[in-house]
Amino acid sequence: MDSAIYVTLQKKASSFGAHIARFARLKPTKITVGAVLLAAITGCSSVGFPQVSNPFQTLPAPAPLDGVMPGEGQVLGTGAVNVAMLLPLSGDVASVGQSMANAAKLAMDFIAQSPNIGSNITLTIMDTAGNPSVAAARASEAIRGGASVILGPLKAESVRAAGAVARSSGIPLIGFSNNSGAASQGVYLLNVLPETEVKRSLAYAQSQGRQAFAAIIPNTEFGNIQNGAFRQASGDLGIAVRAIYRFSNEGEARGVIDQILPFLSSGAIDTVFLPDRATASSFGVLMEEAGLDKDNITIIGSLDWSGDLQIPQTAFLVGAVYPAVDEAGLAALRPAYEAQFGATPHALSTISYTAVLLSNSQTLSQSQPRYAQNVLTR
Repeated sequence: MDSAIYVTLQKKASSFGAHIARFARLKPTKITVGAVLLAAITGCSSVGFPQVSNPFQTLPAPAPLDGVMPGEGQVLGTGAVNVAMLLPLSGDVASVGQSMANAAKLAMDFIAQSPNIGSNITLTIMDTAGNPSVAAARASEAIRGGASVILGPLKAESVRAAGAVARSSGIPLIGFSNNSGAASQGVYLLNVLPETEVKRSLAYAQSQGRQAFAAIIPNTEFGNIQNGAFRQASGDLGIAVRAIYRFSNEGEARGVIDQILPFLSSGAIDTVFLPDRATASSFGVLMEEAGLDKDNITIIGSLDWSGDLQIPQTAFLVGAVYPAVDEAGLAALRPAYEAQFGATPHALSTISYTAVLLSNSQTLSQSQPRYAQNVLTR
């Protein structure tokens, strides 16, 4: 069922560049833009801005733990090469982490059942609790346990923390964050990055005849990356950018609406890039309260909108478009996942599945040294 994914991975050596793994090139499918339209549901009646945040931050992260006890981890496979996977199996995004862990187990099963592939690795899945301090501790444990490469963690902060530990020991780490700022020497990323998704999103709107763009982006670290991606993509596509608005709190966000309202009303701006998942619904409510005609405005979200529960309930965002990973890869994984675990896999499960197959590949696991930088980056 997953042979197409494996065949694609045979081309993996060219897909690592600038110390960032381009997940869109590793998957057997492409990113589609505009394929997801939000269902028509009654919008919110009031607005309240949550604190702007990075992707996945839906609840406060656990406080740093003192005296972290070693994690036992779940050991899968019998290969000679030790690989660790760090995932948030507890904490605020535990459901995502567990789904990714389940997909990793399926990948190991696929390897074991495919003699033509060869079982090169033993995989240990460890819980980071979605906490950078725990992630760093788990990375240390993995290295002491003989890991030749570390896969994960998920969040950018945890990737940085675990990556620093791995780098100091000369062990490569392939994180699952979509924040390109988390990548560094010896720390790679396996995900769809803002630089890719923003360009494709803007190109889609441009193809629909939209001509005058603006962006509303939070003053966060990830917002800075999205801002840079928006500016770069706009320049590459020859798009006219009328304004870029930044905000740090609710007062500034309301001020942004006051500033942009005349331009949206007059048609001087016809497209708004609104990437922040945490505040998208609040901006949608404010735009509706301002009496704007949403049929004359294109709202472009980000990949982080995917799976959000509040956004589809915001009337003004009905018809908004945002990039989504093509369903083909997830569809290939879904039957076996549902049969074994009785649930639907999270979209990010394809990343952990791919990461396991990648780490098991002969080219990487048997290179000297294993997972050598010249093999990962060529």
